[in-house]
Amino acid sequence: MSVSIEKIKELRDSTGVSMTACKQALEEANGDYEGAVDILRKQGMAKAAKKADRSTSEGAIALKIEGGKGAIAQLNCETDFMARSDDFLTLLDKVLNSLLSGEISPDGAELDFVKEEVLKLGENVYVTGMNLLDGDHLGGYVHSNKKIGVLVALNGGNEELARDIAMHAAATNPAVLSPDEVSEDLVNREKSIWVEQLAAEGKVGEIVEKIMVGKEKKFREESALLKQAFIKNPDQTIEQLLALAGASIRKFVRLAI
Repeated sequence: MSVSIEKIKELRDSTGVSMTACKQALEEANGDYEGAVDILRKQGMAKAAKKADRSTSEGAIALKIEGGKGAIAQLNCETDFMARSDDFLTLLDKVLNSLLSGEISPDGAELDFVKEEVLKLGENVYVTGMNLLDGDHLGGYVHSNKKIGVLVALNGGNEELARDIAMHAAATNPAVLSPDEVSEDLVNREKSIWVEQLAAEGKVGEIVEKIMVGKEKKFREESALLKQAFIKNPDQTIEQLLALAGASIRKFVRLAI
């Protein structure tokens, strides 16, 4: 099928792969973006897998902890200049305060007071993520560029532990809390890629089955916060760190732009 030059450029910008390779991948995937990324990965273009998830949206993430509750929100806009402006950050702070006060809910639809600011700010501005957590102890971390933020709620432990885990999750980007929470659809998608990579390496028969079992276990554990090696002490997993403190993670939220 024929694919537009705009779609080819989008895949090229997000993956770093040549225009020709992107065009061929999109044609083979019948124009499906995710399918094209998988095709590039199967061809051994690993950097495509790493860059394909990067968002080109601008915006900022912030969080606030008050009165035993923690709020985190992501506000998107069109330009980085707007994302760094005082008016934009003030609006983001208003979203947080509204969450903490109960004026809005995390699953709320479009916010009227955000819509009202669009005309004033001169750009399309919208909330793309927000959450409200509670627990015995809360800790959060927002990267200096305001593009990554994590909020962690613990049962037991303390605020310092919660913040350490938030900083860890900001760096490692866990998809889920425990390995069994990784979706079967995601695992099956990875398996289809592993099979073709192993076939290209000339591996067949029982050895492939054994390798696949190991790859799935590793993939699930790398995706799960509890099984990751703690960045401050790689000899200790997050699960072990929590056990020593007599704590558990009630919930964590990671937002990224």
